[in-house]
Amino acid sequence: MTDTKTISKKMSYWLRHNPAAGQLTLDGAGWAGTADVLAALGRARLPNGLDDLAHVVATNDKKRFELSPDGTRIRARQGHSIEIDAEWPQTPPPAVLYHGTVDRFLPSILEQGLVPGARHHVHLSPDVVTAQKVGARRGEPVILEVLAGALADSGAVFLLSSNGVWLTAHVPPAFLRRLAE
Repeated sequence: MTDTKTISKKMSYWLRHNPAAGQLTLDGAGWAGTADVLAALGRARLPNGLDDLAHVVATNDKKRFELSPDGTRIRARQGHSIEIDAEWPQTPPPAVLYHGTVDRFLPSILEQGLVPGARHHVHLSPDVVTAQKVGARRGEPVILEVLAGALADSGAVFLLSSNGVWLTAHVPPAFLRRLAE
């Protein structure tokens, strides 16, 4: 049976943060050769068949990875700490987007806004359910409404990844509201 969680974590690390750890080379848009990733999984003593890889891509809960149309390349969709240009389209956001977090991060968020940290973008969800899942990874989720339309009107750029995650550079505190519980 394919250990999808372990494979997904390993691939996330290589394709988002440290390709050298997997002996991988990414192109400017973050793509690695599928054969190279399979070889890296083999070196890591993880299942490394094409079916295993396809299963991880297809069943990942957040659709973190995408294969090229011809299946010869794979990349992480977003969440990179390394510099890439994933060619996400600049897209006007809806009036409201959402961000899932936990209580312990609220004081910092309310002071600084949402910042990307080690990543290149702040990640926003299109709906409350997705934001709850994101926040629940670290504890009891707190959901913030992001006044994305107003933020875009103020000049902020929004990108839309191929799995529906909204990306922006920063969300100032004035554009955040805690969703009523």
